[in-house]
Amino acid sequence: MRRHTVRTAVTLCAATLLAAMAGTASAAPAAPQADRAARQPDRRPVLVTCQWKPQQRPDAFILACGDGNSRLAALHWNRWGSQSATARGLNYVNDCKPYCAAGTFRSYPVIVRLDRARPWAKDPALRHYTRLSLVFTDGRPEGYQHVVNYQLWN
Repeated sequence: MRRHTVRTAVTLCAATLLAAMAGTASAAPAAPQADRAARQPDRRPVLVTCQWKPQQRPDAFILACGDGNSRLAALHWNRWGSQSATARGLNYVNDCKPYCAAGTFRSYPVIVRLDRARPWAKDPALRHYTRLSLVFTDGRPEGYQHVVNYQLWN
């Protein structure tokens, strides 16, 4: 009989302890504002790739989706905000001489600026940058202006 009483007492204590732990967990105070913000999805605008994938702070980006003859690489973002983003990097442009398939890619240092954030047609809950501007800082491809603006796809 004594063995049964000890087993019952141990079981009751374990059940009480588990109930107390469950009660403590459910009654825990709400997470501080900073913790909640860390779990919130990032709502800053995105840059939409040629494959229709949203990205933030990509290290590379294709400007000429059809043929790949102009692309950005080695991008280092110093700002990615709700209204604009800026980076430094390289614009690799095919000179297409004598024709594009036989051309040479040449690199040009650029400052990249993204702006005009708008809701993305594919996912209106996301905002995406709709304009990309390049400022050539040391040389530029033949026929290019010092500043070139691109309207980005939606």
